[in-house]
Amino acid sequence: MSNRSVARRHLVPWLALAGVLCVVVAVGAAQQRRRNPDVPRPPGLPRVALPDEPLIINTHEIAEIRVVVVTRGLSHPWGMAFLPGGDMLVTERQGRLRMIRDGVLDPEPVDGVPEVLARGLSGLMDVALHPQFAENRLIYLSYTRPLGEREATVALIRGRLDGMALRDVEDVFVAESFGGSTASARIAFAPDGLLYMTVGGSFGTNPEGARAQDPSSHAGKLLRLRDDGSVPDDNPFVGRPGYKPEIFSMGHRNQQGLAFHPETSAPWATEHAVQGGDELNIIESGKNYGWPVVSYGRQYNGPRVTERFWADGMQEPLVFWVPSIAPSGLTFYTGDRFSQWKGNLFVGSLMTGRIGRTGHVERIVFNENGEELAREWLLTELRQRIRDVKQGPDGLLYVLTEANQAALLRLEPVE
Repeated sequence: MSNRSVARRHLVPWLALAGVLCVVVAVGAAQQRRRNPDVPRPPGLPRVALPDEPLIINTHEIAEIRVVVVTRGLSHPWGMAFLPGGDMLVTERQGRLRMIRDGVLDPEPVDGVPEVLARGLSGLMDVALHPQFAENRLIYLSYTRPLGEREATVALIRGRLDGMALRDVEDVFVAESFGGSTASARIAFAPDGLLYMTVGGSFGTNPEGARAQDPSSHAGKLLRLRDDGSVPDDNPFVGRPGYKPEIFSMGHRNQQGLAFHPETSAPWATEHAVQGGDELNIIESGKNYGWPVVSYGRQYNGPRVTERFWADGMQEPLVFWVPSIAPSGLTFYTGDRFSQWKGNLFVGSLMTGRIGRTGHVERIVFNENGEELAREWLLTELRQRIRDVKQGPDGLLYVLTEANQAALLRLEPVE
């Protein structure tokens, strides 16, 4: 056993306890307010309006960074993709696909998106371009598909982008029915051209959470597909009875970030736990990442998810967060505009410790062995929920906030 694992196992109970004390108090106060509406609500952190002019912030590695609001007026955006020439596609959870040209949001959505179930965490989620988009114009969308009044599932479609419309839309993958709402379906093409897709919807410890450990369910899994939705022959469970052949890894709760390491091409994914225990994992073929059998988190009302932090045959996270940061999209920075940040990982955060208006972008530094060296919080002064972060083709970082009136931000050097 490594020194890191030993130290982690001794420290984790104390870290988890410290991280959750404020949450237990907050939950108790919330329950009291529900019982007695006359109990005043806490004032909360004040809202901060996004500035009209570029904002200069200071960071550890780079003295000054300029934050620019590219466009406003997005409603609960979820994912983004860069088109050749600089235009952008952005998904909105309610079911709209938006186009941004030269920093201007087109008032009309792209036509051709199928009916979307937008309820709770469900809705239109991610967008990705086919690796040969310049030739075939194919884009992929993940979303929650309604199946009657009470049933829903996660689906993946592709269509040919023709101006402001999707043509020849077809199913690529449809999961089994999940009953009610579902959550998180981040998609990304690997350098080898295969498509990876996270499937959430495995929240409780029993019975819903058990779906993450059920090989006959797509819920709580990372899937690996060809571009037409067929199953690669070398997927780890192909031909194994009782296993969905699309599964690449299992034991996940709700993965909302997915990126490929620029040198190893391994998929890295962020995963929502409950209160504490969010994870960053390096995903390996056929591995089990433990939910809900093992977890560093607690339920929203205080008790531990489980008394086990690790188990034989289950992978420990590379990074975990106590308290929770509600991690969202992530990207490796590989450009030259921020040379001091090259190789760093950037992770979006919706909130910290279940406290509103504490979202941020987290910069994580690793050494050549993939071991964590440092973490830095960026954009905390904006008090925004952060849904996604990506490196653009111009070498700059782009950030989607998450709100009914959300914005696209750009981080650029002060030169």
